[in-house]
Amino acid sequence: MQILISHNSKEPFYEQIVKQIKKSILANEIPIGFALPSMRNMAKELDVSVITTKRAYEELEKAGLIYSIVGKGSFVAEQNVELLMEQKQKVIEKQLGQTITNCKEMVLNLEDIQQLVGLLYEEAD
Repeated sequence: MQILISHNSKEPFYEQIVKQIKKSILANEIPIGFALPSMRNMAKELDVSVITTKRAYEELEKAGLIYSIVGKGSFVAEQNVELLMEQKQKVIEKQLGQTITNCKEMVLNLEDIQQLVGLLYEEAD
């Protein structure tokens, strides 16, 4: 499992860690039951504080993506991928709804919006 931390990003380090691990889990790149590196080892590997990795693991655990066993470590939890994707889709729909409302207030037509979305999509990672 490879995680890359960008020091130029405005996103906090722990969020970068969460995003990358979450993406790998949802893409089935990390199998169920896989043991994540210890918080200390990950902190050392990424050259961040243990507090940063602890927060990332806590966020992943809150989201139900991993579980921890005291003295043994943190492991990838079994996922209901359909449920996770449904939740993500609801968030996207809400955000798009707000964006469309803003676009209409600016009197942008559908073609302009589609062109803007296309450009942003191509620029995204």
